[in-house]
Amino acid sequence: MLDTLDPMTSHQTTQTMKPATAAKKLGVYLEATPAEFQEGVVSRTELNALQSEPPQWLQDLRANGPHPRPVVAAKLGISIAGLARGGVTDPLTTEQIEALKQEMPEWLANERATQADVRKETVRIKQMQAEKAAKAAKNEK
Repeated sequence: MLDTLDPMTSHQTTQTMKPATAAKKLGVYLEATPAEFQEGVVSRTELNALQSEPPQWLQDLRANGPHPRPVVAAKLGISIAGLARGGVTDPLTTEQIEALKQEMPEWLANERATQADVRKETVRIKQMQAEKAAKAAKNEK
């Protein structure tokens, strides 16, 4: 029976991604990764292995950086747009991020306050939507 299957569809192709995509999924700055990572392709299996058992270079990058903008923004408690408004366009190391937190320049304090307001508003909207849904469900009975 297997002999009648089309050989082109009988095997599964390995799903691969560009190094930039893999670096983004791993939360690391591509330019700081080893050359062999940057120059190759990464299969889904390899990505899963990197996530479950990170090699030393990946552990070091995650701990010390340089970190990509989404990670820098998260560590500072602000948005990526807030980073740009603060003039931070380059990747930062963990040490640089900690120094910024210690200095707490005015722009960072403002962006953290803005982010806190956004989070509060998001919670308020979700609560309001939940209440509306509960009322609607109650009225249907």
